Amino acid sequence: MGNFTFNETEIRGVYIIDVKTYGDNRGYFMETYKASDFKAAGIDCDFVQDNQSSSRRGVLRGLHFQKNYPQSKLVRVLKGEVFDVAVDLRKGSETYGKWVGVVLSEENKRQFFIPKGFAHGFVVLSDYAEFAYKCDDVYHPEDEGGIIWNDPDIGIEWPDAGELTLSEKDTRQPTFAESKIEF
Repeated sequence: MGNFTFNETEIRGVYIIDVKTYGDNRGYFMETYKASDFKAAGIDCDFVQDNQSSSRRGVLRGLHFQKNYPQSKLVRVLKGEVFDVAVDLRKGSETYGKWVGVVLSEENKRQFFIPKGFAHGFVVLSDYAEFAYKCDDVYHPEDEGGIIWNDPDIGIEWPDAGELTLSEKDTRQPTFAESKIEF
């Protein structure tokens, strides 16, 4: 599909997207989003908010979701490298409680599409990373939910990022079983 290759993961609806780049001695150019190409691939979102964060090595953010206003997200890394994770919270899904992860970096220029009904998190693998993402609903702080990043029932295989740094909130998230969340 034009400048994008949409690779569906083992979890239905979650895509790793390879982006074609055009480069020469001046640098590179790439399209990061084109609604018609995404729609043709089955990703039909009306993105309404763009977010960006910066973090240093070992920062782990997640696992987050919104309870009543779930968001689809298209995530990518502008600088550095992260390991990005999506956990399926969709009621009745054959992969409920399963996770999928991908390394996103400024070098591989990959993107990760996470539909509504997932918890999301990432850990920074490089000294510094800038992370950007599109959302199809605005952020509602009062609606935020989460699951503890190292939940044994989910069993995410986080790569070694050195000493981890988490927000206080992320150290106190409930387990998957305690959260009882289903979309």
